[in-house]
Amino acid sequence: MTGENQLVDASRTPDVLPPGPPPADPVTPAPAAPRRSRARRLAVPASYLAGAVAAFAYVGTVDPNEPGHYPVCPLFRLTGVLCPGCGGLRSAHAFAHGDLVTALGANALAVTGYFVFAGFMALWLVRAFRGGPVPRIVMRRPYWWGLGVLALVFVVVRNLSFGSMLAP
Repeated sequence: MTGENQLVDASRTPDVLPPGPPPADPVTPAPAAPRRSRARRLAVPASYLAGAVAAFAYVGTVDPNEPGHYPVCPLFRLTGVLCPGCGGLRSAHAFAHGDLVTALGANALAVTGYFVFAGFMALWLVRAFRGGPVPRIVMRRPYWWGLGVLALVFVVVRNLSFGSMLAP
């Protein structure tokens, strides 16, 4: 049979591979992604932290209790209703000066946010330092609804007479 043309069924031949990318070799591991230097990993969280520190430094320097420095809340100006953010700048000013009691009195919800942000930033910086993944805030839908209800209750209570302690 040498020299004769032979017909070969390609579907039965094990050496013929289907078109497309070659299959992954189970023995050889995939090449690892190049590792970034520690300074590059810390650059993004450090820039976010620097922005927050700059914002607090500005609000700590320019007193929101003096009229004319910041605009008035549009909701409060039009309706007289305190929104969840009303008193946030005064709270940040007091917080920047280390007066936690005054900060809580101006806007307790904002102070809670400051501490959540600080915890998130600390976790992000530690993970970036160690080369770990960026932390993510992942909550199920009922928890988001719960936070929304909490903010709504905060708004309602601070606008009622018995909740005046929450008003700025």
